[in-house]
Amino acid sequence: MVASRNKLPPDLLARIGAFVAVRLAPDERVCVALSGGCDSVVLAHLLSRLDLSGRLDAIHIHHGLSPNADAWAAFCADYCRDLGIPLQIRHVSVARDAACGLEAAARQARYTAFAEVPAACLALAQHRGDQAETVLLNLLRGAGVLGTAAMPPERQRGHLRLWRPLLGETRDAIEAYARANGLRWITDESNADTRLTRNFIRHRVLPIIEQRFPAAESTLAQAAVHFAEAAELLDELAALDWERAADGETACLAVLRTLSPGRLKNLLRFRLRCLGWRVPVAARLDEFTRQLQSAGPDRHPELHLAEGRMRAARGRLHWLAQP
Repeated sequence: MVASRNKLPPDLLARIGAFVAVRLAPDERVCVALSGGCDSVVLAHLLSRLDLSGRLDAIHIHHGLSPNADAWAAFCADYCRDLGIPLQIRHVSVARDAACGLEAAARQARYTAFAEVPAACLALAQHRGDQAETVLLNLLRGAGVLGTAAMPPERQRGHLRLWRPLLGETRDAIEAYARANGLRWITDESNADTRLTRNFIRHRVLPIIEQRFPAAESTLAQAAVHFAEAAELLDELAALDWERAADGETACLAVLRTLSPGRLKNLLRFRLRCLGWRVPVAARLDEFTRQLQSAGPDRHPELHLAEGRMRAARGRLHWLAQP
């Protein structure tokens, strides 16, 4: 299953090695998310060839959604045994009738399990094609700049730093690496189900786009980089506005009302993300912003969210967490 070191293409190994070298401290551990699919099999193979000195392990999420789920877990166990990587198999429960949809429910279950990984970094195997699909999907959902920035190569989530070392690599290059090194992988039958939104984009939408725009995947991935830069600038602007408006953990309404509606919404989104609260849909935030800027002194606009509420009172905007 696992090929000799002599067959490793140095370019891909070198790129992954450079990605890890600038991000991992000598005393930190890395965990690779291993589904058993080609992308994660290749990522685990690459990481296992780096000099991590026993600081690498793997996690497999058993969703229980496929009749082949047990076989996939067994495949991952065998593969990790051959690589010499400890493997943790985590069983999660996913409601097929979840209001958010099966894809979103499975993703939420995965990340809940990932949060318990005893490592500093979790390596995920998304590649350039996944990035292009995410940009297009988020655009179709009406996402803002942050959403269309799609997936960053690295981000903090709780105590974990999420890594995506393959984000700049194509699907073809990853599969070529796997074949060149005699790697085997499993194929999730649900990947062909175009009733699932991401699969519909992958199998139906992008191929048509690429008939007219052959470089669409690369272009969409590059657009994500541009959106990410714009999102970073917006955060820097929001941080400056917060510095002017902040009064402890509240904000001065008089200062907030000097901001344009777009700039005020940018500050509110920034503050909610800093608190770890979910940002509301655009229509609700638009209306709350309008109320903040127009309400008289006897009015106290409130926006109720899952984590708490934003409330204007006594010349200040308060963020009141749920008890």
